Amino acid sequence: MSTNIETMFALTLNECADAIEATGSRVTTLIQGHMGCGKSSILKMLAQRLPNHVPCYFDCTTKDLGDLMLPKILTDDNAEFVRFAPNEEMGLHHGRPVILMIDEFGKANASVKNGMMRVMLERKLGNLALHPDSLVFATTNLGSEGVGDLLLPHHRNRITTVRIKKPTAMEWIEDFAINAGVHPSIIRWVHEFGDTLFQSFEDVTNPDDNPYIYHPKAQRPAFVTPRSLELASYWLHAKDKLTATTVKQALMGTIGARGGADLEAYVAIYDQLPKRADIVADPMTAMIPTSASATMMLVTNALIGMDAQFITPWVKYMNRLDKEAQGYFTLQVRNPNYGKKSVVMTNAEYTKWCMENNYLFAGDI
Repeated sequence: MSTNIETMFALTLNECADAIEATGSRVTTLIQGHMGCGKSSILKMLAQRLPNHVPCYFDCTTKDLGDLMLPKILTDDNAEFVRFAPNEEMGLHHGRPVILMIDEFGKANASVKNGMMRVMLERKLGNLALHPDSLVFATTNLGSEGVGDLLLPHHRNRITTVRIKKPTAMEWIEDFAINAGVHPSIIRWVHEFGDTLFQSFEDVTNPDDNPYIYHPKAQRPAFVTPRSLELASYWLHAKDKLTATTVKQALMGTIGARGGADLEAYVAIYDQLPKRADIVADPMTAMIPTSASATMMLVTNALIGMDAQFITPWVKYMNRLDKEAQGYFTLQVRNPNYGKKSVVMTNAEYTKWCMENNYLFAGDI
């Protein structure tokens, strides 16, 4: 297992966002972490926190030095001169506070890195300056991943580099997947095999020991990351419009051959679950799953699709499930990050259930 000091003190997504919000107007923080672990989502998180700031995204991998500023010939008292106009993606023209994310900084060519240093240090490019309340941060992958992320000492010495923590399987499920509507079969698959699916390549000496994840010593065209799992979810939500062969090929091309094949088994379980309409129509006679995996997948599906019309029949139906499933449901509802908490917690049927089953979560009170 990885034990270097950077890994031990790696920050969560929220901690990274807190750091940028607190110091990003003066200090440029470089967020360094595994590919697909959610670095790019920090811009969205900050934009939600700071609605008066303009979110700006600058992708270094698509830029050359000439893309930073373009020359304009101006005239003053019949004398011509050149003024450089900055790329609009940096937001210097807004006249308002911006949140500038400099993505994939480690992959930028040397001239772009040098050119961006003034933005990262002085919040200026050419003759224009960012609004003083603007926040600037950058992202890059781990150099050990071997995908071209290089940072020279004189660049590192001008910024603060922090390591972002790769989320655990449960952190991904509870803080992202349920609220984002990730397909229940993926959530259940991750719940059961998350230790393997979310393992870091740094903890795997022989890449054959974990065929699901990225490893710099293995030639895998696709592999499991939080990002690729989200993409796989789109394919599963659309599977009724596609042939089985198309879905299988798409999954293998998104999360890898081994991952795609294994996920198919969970999709088969999902297809055998009772439909929402059946539970709403008669919660006391709707089919009950016969396996623990199917039951937990059904509960996850309910959490994702919860609304005011579904909660009452769902609670009546849930009373017919085993206590483990009921406990799992309320544990997720009580998660501070669950986006539909108010729909559930204000429902009379659920309140009644809580009073009758408070022993399931008494330790949380």
